[in-house]
Amino acid sequence: MNKEIKIIPLYLPQFHTIPENDEWWGKGFTEWVNVKGAKPLFEGHNQPRVPLNDNYYDLSDIETLKWQCKIAKEHGIYGFCMYHYWFKGKLLLEKPMEMLLAHPEIDIKYCISWANGEWRDSWKAKNKADSKVLIFDDFDDEQGWIDHFNYMLPFFKDSRYMCENNKPLLVIYTPYVILKLNKMLDLWTKMANEAGFDGITYIYQSAASYFNTAWDSSKFQYGIEMNPGYINGHGNKHSKLHSLLMKYSVNIKRALNIKRSLMLKRTKNELQIFDYDSAWQKLLSLKPTPRGNETMIPCAFTDWDNTPRYGKEGWVYSGVSPEKFKKYFAQLIENTRKYYNTDMIFVFAWNEWAEGGYLEPDTKNGWGNLEAIRDVLKEMDNAK
Repeated sequence: MNKEIKIIPLYLPQFHTIPENDEWWGKGFTEWVNVKGAKPLFEGHNQPRVPLNDNYYDLSDIETLKWQCKIAKEHGIYGFCMYHYWFKGKLLLEKPMEMLLAHPEIDIKYCISWANGEWRDSWKAKNKADSKVLIFDDFDDEQGWIDHFNYMLPFFKDSRYMCENNKPLLVIYTPYVILKLNKMLDLWTKMANEAGFDGITYIYQSAASYFNTAWDSSKFQYGIEMNPGYINGHGNKHSKLHSLLMKYSVNIKRALNIKRSLMLKRTKNELQIFDYDSAWQKLLSLKPTPRGNETMIPCAFTDWDNTPRYGKEGWVYSGVSPEKFKKYFAQLIENTRKYYNTDMIFVFAWNEWAEGGYLEPDTKNGWGNLEAIRDVLKEMDNAK
């Protein structure tokens, strides 16, 4: 039986000004600053990326959000997984998600991904290994857990919020850095029950969360095969090094710092170029392999190029095109129906312009990536 597939792109809210970014990066900073400032680093390098019709939008404008949701629905997108930033009660870049909640007439499903990693000044540091922490959370404030859940609860109660068996979906990007993780999740589940839900569907996101064997994932119903990091990690000596550090280090944060230092020194001033076709072939060859008892969710990626942020220390994929994305995306849907115990496919990404992963139209490929998703879904629907 062909199950209906829900296409869920990751959504970045970093396209409106906030005081903190003004302070850390300069007055008026948004992600567009990195995008516009990108330089081609080799012949044929697709930089800078330019949105179609120079649509350098402002996500504090409700009309922008309405436009995004409209074109997403028109091209078969089920809903957005929206990044959410909470640091000891401090919110950052919350405006788009709060606007969506305040406008129930906007027809789109959505869920939260708590991007719980620290923010660093890596983009402007001379050496990424020497970057400094801008804001972080030690996740140790138990009253803060309550406050955080109470902030998210109105979103969970929204009729558009994604639920499974009366359990709102909550993605946590890197759960293994939360030392009292199970205690926090038990509290949130209890609070969800008291609010009328049957619990919470917990999902982990980062590829590192999959390869790290030192944390207990038993409370998570799903893990996302977050690509291209997930496929790069399979058989990669650096991911194995990361796993060993995490397994044998008593202090998780110390292990993370060791791993970060080793990886950043390795890539200093070395542009890494990967082949798009080879990456997708590897992606499609892998069968879902949970690290615990959770179900894995497949993840497509349109492209990856983070040189707008990191310059010559960035990672780039070559041979990218909407036509290839369409072909591989169709195969991924078939794999999902055959091998995965889920009806969801996540996509990197809706609007990660400074990392090269976006579905929104640009001047080079127009609407190609969105049309690829729409056409694949229509073709499969007609073939039923």
